[in-house]
Amino acid sequence: MDKKDDRKDIVIIGGGIIGCVTAYYLTRHPSYDPSKHRIVVLEATRIAGGASGKAGGLLAVWAYPNNIVPLSFRLHQELAAEHGGEERWGYRRVTCANVAAHGRKRSELESLGAAPGFSLGKRAGVAGKGGSAWSEGDLPKDLDWVLPELVHSFEKMGGNRETAQVHPYYFTTSMMSMAEERGAKLVIGSVTDINYADVASPISTPSPQSYCNGSSSSRSSSSSRSLRKAESVTYVDKETDEPVTIPATHVILAAGPWTARLFPAAPIAGLRAHSVTINPAYPVSAYALFTEITVPPSKGDRSTDPVCPEIYARPNNEIYVCGEGDVDAEVPETTADVEVDEARCDDLIAQVSSISDHIRLGRVTRKQACYLPVLSIGGSGGPLIGETRTEGLYLASGHSCWGINNAPATGLLLSEMVFEGQTKSADIRQLDPKRIL
Repeated sequence: MDKKDDRKDIVIIGGGIIGCVTAYYLTRHPSYDPSKHRIVVLEATRIAGGASGKAGGLLAVWAYPNNIVPLSFRLHQELAAEHGGEERWGYRRVTCANVAAHGRKRSELESLGAAPGFSLGKRAGVAGKGGSAWSEGDLPKDLDWVLPELVHSFEKMGGNRETAQVHPYYFTTSMMSMAEERGAKLVIGSVTDINYADVASPISTPSPQSYCNGSSSSRSSSSSRSLRKAESVTYVDKETDEPVTIPATHVILAAGPWTARLFPAAPIAGLRAHSVTINPAYPVSAYALFTEITVPPSKGDRSTDPVCPEIYARPNNEIYVCGEGDVDAEVPETTADVEVDEARCDDLIAQVSSISDHIRLGRVTRKQACYLPVLSIGGSGGPLIGETRTEGLYLASGHSCWGINNAPATGLLLSEMVFEGQTKSADIRQLDPKRIL
């Protein structure tokens, strides 16, 4: 017999990959009943308007954190097999490699000088892994779109068993679309407040059984462990410009670098990253390249430091290139307000053009920027996944450069927390927000 308190009003704040894939897995959970459970995704601008639509889409078994990566990599494969991901969102296996090369002069390519930046962190997961090294100029035959005479080091990081890719925009929008087919609702509106109700019972500690069988629990041994609980969410509807408040028994905050604006205790900041997309002059093979390019200085340019753009060949004759991050511009109000520094984009084009005529002779189709959600405290790598010390308020943010990679595991685990009170598919105690909040 149904009970009144079985009803769940689940509000997901953020229409990026974490929010959309969480909605997908909530609608696929065996306990989900659309007659009793409401799932609303609140997004300020549009689905995949931020990093989820502008990321590279690399998937790797050596990504981090290692307590969710194997699960997420497997789920990516299962999602693609079940829903036609190869055609729908460009899922395919790729070869990944480190490439060091001497680029051609910037003056020859009519480029601007390089700007300083911060590593996005993808290479950290492969340090010390080793790989297959090639001698100078001896590149794999199918990597014919990089000029071999310029390459002085090639090291394979992963073959098609270890690395894959998706097109982030199509993956994110597909996840949302499939969630809507099962009853989830998308609302375009800017969240202004998460509203709370007082809880009379005292804070309690987790019971010894909370972590049995390697799973983390979102419930404690007593009836409540918080002095307040999430009650509703208020947003301004984009169409009417009027405030609306909807009930919420569960609030999942998946707002990326905007997380701390709604929950100031969250140590989440934003790192801006620029990228470009290019249609190469000729077809290119399926490689993801982490490069280190040394470009001889042009006249008046003293910089000889190597630059490290990442190059991802995609299906449908597209190349994606991203550079180092920067903190030169604060996170704006919404994804629609992100400032693009065209000079940085031009630098990226010049850098990769200096080692590839396929790229140099190609057509630039997009210059863009986004903000990656990163933890703003030292000694903790993130992401943060789980219930906070406020009952019914969950964090799902801080995924940094691996948000697309780790989204399926994050969404599946959150669905388990909401419907079962604990996770069973992975041990994520190290990612518990309560550890640092």
